[in-house]
Amino acid sequence: MAAPLALQLYTLRDSLAVDFAGGIRRVAEAGYLGVETAGFKGTTVQEAVRLFQEHGLEVVSAHSALPLDDQKNEVLDTMAALGCKRLVCPWLPPEEFVSRDSIRRACDRLNQADAVARENSLTLLYHNHWFEPAPVDGTPAYQIMIEYLEPTVLFEIDTYWVKVGGLDPAAVVRELGSRAPLLHIKDGPAVDKDQPMVAVGAGALDWPSVIEAAVHADWLIVELDRCATDMWEAVVQSYHYLTGKGYARGRQG
Repeated sequence: MAAPLALQLYTLRDSLAVDFAGGIRRVAEAGYLGVETAGFKGTTVQEAVRLFQEHGLEVVSAHSALPLDDQKNEVLDTMAALGCKRLVCPWLPPEEFVSRDSIRRACDRLNQADAVARENSLTLLYHNHWFEPAPVDGTPAYQIMIEYLEPTVLFEIDTYWVKVGGLDPAAVVRELGSRAPLLHIKDGPAVDKDQPMVAVGAGALDWPSVIEAAVHADWLIVELDRCATDMWEAVVQSYHYLTGKGYARGRQG
């Protein structure tokens, strides 16, 4: 069976900041089955949860600060309020991926966060950008991460950024297998990081090969950081492309 389809709400951050309730209603009406959160500008966690429940949207995962130091309690409280078990580290700075030593230090911190997550019945995942596929001493940085990370730290593979970083997304998804249960699905020219994105299916990615490799994906999550066209239109078009091709399943289509 095709994986269910969710939307990363960062995609709609501008419109949600103005009308969060209306935006969540439109996400559900578009057919998405779930959402991935990325902050709550324009609302509160409690109100967001009420809206997700009202519209039958599962909170698949949450992009969040790591549950460490001064942010630990806030992060854990937010995850508990969401009723969500997958906490995703959405970003570490590119300068942390310039050498084996810097990668090891980054992984040490992720391992500390993973220990806290597991103590609280959470799973920690790491979301890549374009620089983790780049080579460090001849080895892609994400493969060096695997050497230093605890096996309980999973990955949310952003297929578009893998392509921008110079690797084959399908090969990376296949390589990581069950260690990458969440996939970010976005599209665009995939030539450099600064180009605007387009609706899924209208860009350069080879989606048949990615989907064929994604046998361990629990969810496919559409995310467009910025768009060359109207964002809402791209969100709807992405849904219809993925469900229409049978690559993902939603409420309809």
